[in-house]
Amino acid sequence: MTAAFGGAVKAAPKRGGNLRIGIAGGTSGDSLDPTSTPVDAGFLTLNTMRSTLVGMNAKGEPTPLLAESWEPSNDLTKWYFNIRKGATFHSGKSVTADDVVASLNLHRGDKTTSPAKALLDPVTNVEADGPNRVVITLNRANIEFVSLFKTDFLVILPSKDGVIDRASKDGTGPYALESFEPGQHLSFKRNPNYWDLDNYGFFDSAEVVVIADPAARMNALRSGRVDLVNSVDLKTAAMLKRVAGLKLENIPSGLYYGMPMLVDVAPFNDNNVRMALKYAIKRQEIVDKVLLGHGTVGNDQPIFKNVKFAATDLPQREYDPDKARHYLKQAGYDSIDLPLNVAEIGFPGATAVSQLFAASAKAAGINLNVTREPDDGYFERVWMKQPFTTAYWHQAVTADSRFTEAFLPGAAWNETHFNNPRFNELAVKARETVDENTRAGMYHEMQRIIYDEGGLLNPVFANYVWAMKDNVHRPDDVTTLGDLDSFQCISRWWMA
Repeated sequence: MTAAFGGAVKAAPKRGGNLRIGIAGGTSGDSLDPTSTPVDAGFLTLNTMRSTLVGMNAKGEPTPLLAESWEPSNDLTKWYFNIRKGATFHSGKSVTADDVVASLNLHRGDKTTSPAKALLDPVTNVEADGPNRVVITLNRANIEFVSLFKTDFLVILPSKDGVIDRASKDGTGPYALESFEPGQHLSFKRNPNYWDLDNYGFFDSAEVVVIADPAARMNALRSGRVDLVNSVDLKTAAMLKRVAGLKLENIPSGLYYGMPMLVDVAPFNDNNVRMALKYAIKRQEIVDKVLLGHGTVGNDQPIFKNVKFAATDLPQREYDPDKARHYLKQAGYDSIDLPLNVAEIGFPGATAVSQLFAASAKAAGINLNVTREPDDGYFERVWMKQPFTTAYWHQAVTADSRFTEAFLPGAAWNETHFNNPRFNELAVKARETVDENTRAGMYHEMQRIIYDEGGLLNPVFANYVWAMKDNVHRPDDVTTLGDLDSFQCISRWWMA
């Protein structure tokens, strides 16, 4: 069938089928605890079996999920969330305001280790106002507060007497979890009682197999063992296009491959050393040789061009060994030896990127001693423990959310230990500023501070590259807050 103007009409969603996914990210330390540190398999689980209060569409606008509506007080220090009536957990229990209160409190307080703690630090109180209404009080105004509730960790779990079982298999999502083998295999079955089966839950069931090796993932797809894979081996991507019955998708995104430096550990505590490194890397070479064109150069700040308030006017930093040597001399060095601990789970191609970086840095007198770490347990043992590492971040929900979770003091995932007084001041002021032009100026200044002084070396933004059987279909409006349609592929896609 063709459309009136010559374009193909996309098949309407159909129910049925079992989707089998080969996913790149998964470790033996994976858990169902929403306060833990998941990789891709964990994010997929959160988005399949559980739900947040708020979603986000492809335009970056918050959309109703378990909260069917919300409104702030006039001074923006209180937010009222109306919980969807009729929403239930897989066990049959109705979702109540008490469940929301207990679930959000998992991420609050001095004892929590949740990555979402920093997002909720401004919250002074969370309370139920009847069975279907929650009131959240903040210590200061925050115009963008509602967008934070798209954060995957802030899923709602069932409570009993105010207590949450963080390992519970119960959830509110379009699919119920049937089996869970950490770092190996998961299976899901459609939830027939989901509140929005018109737009979610088209597959009867789904299976997820963790396949860390890129070649093994590609073989699993070609052999028919799985129907869909993420993180396609880019060296074989062109060949996949020629395989009958398969299709490849290349989606630009704000996924960034970062090389964070701890700014409070010598010699990275000297901004001259950090600047030397930022001028000693060939960004376009990484796009060409590692991403094979499936991405764009980064610019040492985390906000992608499609995110609201992105500072796209910052001068693009280019490879300049003379300028790198200048900064090195400012730090008191003619040459320097630096450790760099990497793992492929840090981001695909991390080893190759580090080898290219080591080669280009030599011209500036920088000798990078690259250590390849095992993938399993890397984020627990190495990242944020060693002073110079590799780590990927999916696209920011908002500029404020990324700054809050990754650049403010006290944040569990402040991977560079960044603590800049002006930056911290702007973070608070921007949340209180209703005028968008004024707020945009603040967010631009914050990005400039990270660009000039931060410990993030961000050489590239990577596209999401998926391969799948040609009977697997997706909506046109995929979102890029995470891989595979923000990890909603099981929830929103279908098989024709």
